Amino acid sequence: MTPIQLIARRLNLREKQVEQTIALLDEGATIPFISRYRKEATGGMDEVAVAAVAEQHRQLDELQHRKAFVIETIEAQGALTDELRKRIDESWDPTEVEDIYLPFKPKRRTRAQMAREKGLEPLAQRLLLRPQDDPELAAESFLNDEVDTPEAALQGARDIIAEQISEDEQSRQTLRHIYTREAVITSKAVKGKADTPEAAKYRDYFDWSEPLKRCTSHRLLAMRRGESEGVLRVTITPADDDRATEQVARRYVKPGTRAAEQIELAATDAYKRLLRPSIETEFAATSKEQADEEAIRVFATNLKQLLLAPPLGQRRIMGIDPGFRTGCKVVCLDAQGALLHNETIYPHPPKNETVRAEQALRRLLKDYAVEAVAIGNGTAGRETEELVRALHVEGVEIFLVSEDGASVYSASATAREEFPDYDVTVRGAVSIGRRLADPLAELVKIDPKAIGVGQYQHDVDAGALKRSLDQTVESCVNAVGVNLNTASAHLLTYVSGLGASLAKKIVEYRTAHGPFGSRRDLLKVPRLGAKAFEQCAGFLRIVDGRDPLDNTAVHPERYDIVQRMAADAGMDVPALIADPEARRRLDLKRYCTAEVGLPTLTDILAELDKPGRDPRGKAEVFSFDESIHSIDDLQIGMILPGVVTNVTNFGAFVDLGIKVKGLVHVSQLADRFVRDPNEVVRVQQQVRVRVLEIDEARGRIALSMKNVE
Repeated sequence: MTPIQLIARRLNLREKQVEQTIALLDEGATIPFISRYRKEATGGMDEVAVAAVAEQHRQLDELQHRKAFVIETIEAQGALTDELRKRIDESWDPTEVEDIYLPFKPKRRTRAQMAREKGLEPLAQRLLLRPQDDPELAAESFLNDEVDTPEAALQGARDIIAEQISEDEQSRQTLRHIYTREAVITSKAVKGKADTPEAAKYRDYFDWSEPLKRCTSHRLLAMRRGESEGVLRVTITPADDDRATEQVARRYVKPGTRAAEQIELAATDAYKRLLRPSIETEFAATSKEQADEEAIRVFATNLKQLLLAPPLGQRRIMGIDPGFRTGCKVVCLDAQGALLHNETIYPHPPKNETVRAEQALRRLLKDYAVEAVAIGNGTAGRETEELVRALHVEGVEIFLVSEDGASVYSASATAREEFPDYDVTVRGAVSIGRRLADPLAELVKIDPKAIGVGQYQHDVDAGALKRSLDQTVESCVNAVGVNLNTASAHLLTYVSGLGASLAKKIVEYRTAHGPFGSRRDLLKVPRLGAKAFEQCAGFLRIVDGRDPLDNTAVHPERYDIVQRMAADAGMDVPALIADPEARRRLDLKRYCTAEVGLPTLTDILAELDKPGRDPRGKAEVFSFDESIHSIDDLQIGMILPGVVTNVTNFGAFVDLGIKVKGLVHVSQLADRFVRDPNEVVRVQQQVRVRVLEIDEARGRIALSMKNVE
């Protein structure tokens, strides 16, 4: 089976779809470009399907390199046969490849190797091949200076047999089947650690056991984190060790023979000392990998929802990074997000300069014609919100904005480059204000792991997490489109086909030559060639440029089609864009070619219906319950407004405007069965919740979204 056939089978796609997608990827096409502009080649595959093909292609490429290494290593030992090479070449199962390689894998000196060095290999083979012989009598023939008793000879022979059993593919597969069916994951508190303060959060797992196949990703990752912190001891074992040992031994032990006892001892040793630890390690790795994949999927989904949160748009904004002792840093931004003014006020304890702070805020709101106020939702956030609302300034909308990651941004190289003459507090307040205007443009400057929408992001595979999050950011940026004349280099970095180097070149060119008047002008940017232009042009927008199509997702390579449509309708392109009736009368089949089919033509008309439309909607004003300031103010049965901050497999975390987030368990999300919480809620969604339980000692709040009307 070829890699293309294998990917097609795994993803339930046609081989032609996979073949053409891989060809495009190998030519340097990006996932957003392929899914948006090459639908005819891929058979209409969406971004998720293209990404899945890309990931399978990457994994199989890695496996090809591993197989080449295995063949080379075995060949160097002079042990490579035609049959072995054929088996490795034809295998697409990483586990099978490793099983084939295991007997040839260089290893530290083992008990079996030491026994072979003492000349005991023939005795081991005799016990296996002639089990009717008397083992003790056979062993006497192998006594020498290093082997002084028959029992010592038999011990060495058993060591050799044990290693042979442990490296036998069928033995390993037998135990894998047992683990798959009935493995149990168990966690226990490490002696002397259960009473420490850091162990309290793992209390649920001090004596925990469940079938591995039923262990959810968040429980497994919690146990593994407890293990890495030295609080828990985690094992994965068969439900019945004796039965597992018996099944492994069955292939080797011939009941009723003289050597049966020796072989059984060797098989038991193989199971306990070699085979079970090896398969446990394997299942620990694969179960962790599966849990990682699920945690990364949840993280990426949350990140996507956060990045695609509705922007307020180009408005004059006041950003406030609140604080008590250090004061509240206030900045005023123009409609493009440029910093106009900054100062610090001290309305809260210990200084309590409330009147002076109110006067300063009124002055700034008036002087800079502020249209909206963005207040960080961290320390002193609620108190600052109440202060600003009490001013009752007409025409000014007030928003609490998540400040997760703002401190990371403010200390970053990007922030230092943007604001070299300002300290971290000013940079943080600017970030909060800009997040309200355009969450996507601002959040791409921050490491996604610092944004606060992931669970166990520090425990999962770092490489896989980075690939997924980078792909998510790239997907969001290209789904929305980027204003070529206002975008920062950081935002442009994520545009299809660009990257950091070309993004910087674009900004340098724009600074030197002024705004771009046409997408075609991109070709004047140093080092931006035809391929990069092909990949990026459709995702870059020029508002009020020379060609109205430059403010749509129509790719320049298809402008001629729109021009033909306009000519056939007896008008120019701007008139066609303004006349939906004329577009409805078009016969799309007239414009089909070998490369352009109905999927692309339908996309073109959809773009002409809403040129320059932002798919994210518009930010909405939200207020928390003004009577709730801490967990002490909560009462069971209260119905409160909240904002979803994080969605997990087991439910959703909701911000009630206090330090502690509440959890709506998946069973409390709706009056029906919910398999995936994302069916019901999303990050940044405004919800109403009912308080079910309050655990002040552990800082936990249980909420429900049932019966809240």
